[in-house]
Amino acid sequence: MLEEPRSTFSPFDEALLMAPARLLKRAVQEFTKLNVLANNASIQHRVSLVDGITNWEQHEQELAINLAAPIHLSMLFIPHLMKQAQPAIVNVTSGLAFMVAPPVAVYSATKAGLHSFTMSLRAQVSESGIEVVEIVPPAVQTDLGGPGLQTFGEPLDEFTDGVMARVAAGEQEVGYGTSERARLASRAELDEMLANFSRRSSP
Repeated sequence: MLEEPRSTFSPFDEALLMAPARLLKRAVQEFTKLNVLANNASIQHRVSLVDGITNWEQHEQELAINLAAPIHLSMLFIPHLMKQAQPAIVNVTSGLAFMVAPPVAVYSATKAGLHSFTMSLRAQVSESGIEVVEIVPPAVQTDLGGPGLQTFGEPLDEFTDGVMARVAAGEQEVGYGTSERARLASRAELDEMLANFSRRSSP
């Protein structure tokens, strides 16, 4: 029997909706010439979709932090950014926006959603002077999965140097390593990547 969803957390809670507005107010008061918004925060949880709902609050928070928050902040900051010199919005998605990893299904979905939003955002602000950049990381040696857990993937400094050099050169959508291959892959290649992932994950 499925557990009923129970949550005291909601991304649509009034207090949470007010938090980004307070952030905008404080940021532009303290940094009147602020011209870049970087949406980088995210969390990642493993989830079994066949076991029913066991902790909906966790998944709701993942949706809110990874997808709702960067959309909200982008919309809030645009009027301010349009008045600044060389304004930009930088959204950090993931190679999993292009090639999913089934064990982190919610995370993959949020990053795919943020990639889609970023493309729409770039089109809508194209005449405003705001540059919209998407950084598409692969697995990087950070604390994304928890402190000390993600020791695999690209070294952080090498990834950062490689990506930022391309951003400085004017590229607006930049991957690295495996995420660059996924970003540029055909549908047939993505299907093969997923099949290979499933084979590696099988006991």
